[in-house]
Amino acid sequence: MMIFRNTIPRRTFLRGVGAAVALPLLDGMVPAFASESAAKPNLRLGIVYVPNGIIHDKWEPATEGAGFEMTPSLTPLAPFRDRMLVLGNLDQKNAAARPGEGGAFHSRSCATFLTGVHAKPTEGNDLRAGVSFDQIAAKEFGKHTQLSSLELALDPPETAGACEPQYTCTYMNTLCWRGPTTPLPMEDQPRAVFERLFGDSDTTSPADRLARIQLQRSLLDGMTEDVGRFEKKLGPGDRAKLDEYLDAVRDVERRIQIAESQASEEIPTLERPTAIPASFDAYAKLMIDLQVLAYQTDLTRVSSLMIAHERSGRTYSEIGVPDAHHSLSHHRGDPRSIAKLVQINTYHVQLLAYLLEKLQSTRNGSGSLLDHTVILYGSGLSDGNLHTNNNLPLLVIGGAATQIKGGRFIQYPAGTPMANLYLTLLDKLGVKMDNLGDSTGKLDLLSVG
Repeated sequence: MMIFRNTIPRRTFLRGVGAAVALPLLDGMVPAFASESAAKPNLRLGIVYVPNGIIHDKWEPATEGAGFEMTPSLTPLAPFRDRMLVLGNLDQKNAAARPGEGGAFHSRSCATFLTGVHAKPTEGNDLRAGVSFDQIAAKEFGKHTQLSSLELALDPPETAGACEPQYTCTYMNTLCWRGPTTPLPMEDQPRAVFERLFGDSDTTSPADRLARIQLQRSLLDGMTEDVGRFEKKLGPGDRAKLDEYLDAVRDVERRIQIAESQASEEIPTLERPTAIPASFDAYAKLMIDLQVLAYQTDLTRVSSLMIAHERSGRTYSEIGVPDAHHSLSHHRGDPRSIAKLVQINTYHVQLLAYLLEKLQSTRNGSGSLLDHTVILYGSGLSDGNLHTNNNLPLLVIGGAATQIKGGRFIQYPAGTPMANLYLTLLDKLGVKMDNLGDSTGKLDLLSVG
């Protein structure tokens, strides 16, 4: 028997006026006689960061092992319990103050979270931290993708200068460090992220951007002919996958355009145009959808999302909390403030559940994106009232391909460095690393019952 199926190149794009849309993995991109390993989708890494700590007795389960009960703050993750690990007693000792340093608890916590390295006190440009573990993965995965990593935030950058005594705002503006002196900016503008993924323009002034949108109307509308030609090469299953993906791209673009049309016409010309929905929930979900599209097209395999900065003053009136988050974290035992913090903690977990649902519903190879992704969720502070960095609130959600056995609460020996977790996760992702930050070795039990 002879098989003449022509394989579609993995890096195939649909091209329109001034833009190109990368495609997800389709069956037709796998050679007819490809081995199972050749067709196996690649692994991905995601980081989701929340600021100002948590209310511990509403977060941490009362019992270890597989029999733990879901606590109030973790309840939104009930559908993903079997994929989830709750981890206890992992510390970031290098986020603590050293002799002579001020109370810059939030700056150090943020800078140390992914690096395990104590940040250098400075209010100038001579900053120093360490290489973050996501960028170690990105250096390896980026050999095969258009973008080595994608850094997203739901707060704009803090004003330059000192945000806390002895520490420049830069330390709180990012989680990710390509090198000890190279922090990576985190993008908070949906339009800028969209254009980074699907095509940029020569100018970002509102007038020129409006003219381009009116000319093209939609990124995909300008590609109708190209889509039609390409679809003729596909089987029924691939056509369904392509239609599903293009519908998702069009939906994200539509939501960005709505946000732009609702924004004030008096927006000044900026380096990047503003397109942030008025509703924080809509904004967060839009950015998460962009994150998923970046994974789906294999434009990147590493992405980080900072839900808010440390010391965030964001209010959450949509869930009945009009108080500033950071102020509430200094609750001093007030039960009313604690109750509102639990609401915020739970809402943030709901956003994580939304991300997991999107990954689970997005096909990837013979499974879903979630099957091939590791998500780390956590905060650089455990108790926001006391500014502690021990027993951090941490979750790891692993798809089947990551060989992480979920459905358990694991308590490690007190004082275990969080960097040990990073070494273990890198190992699961196929990236070998002997030490990172203050690591002392790799963790046990991520894969065994």
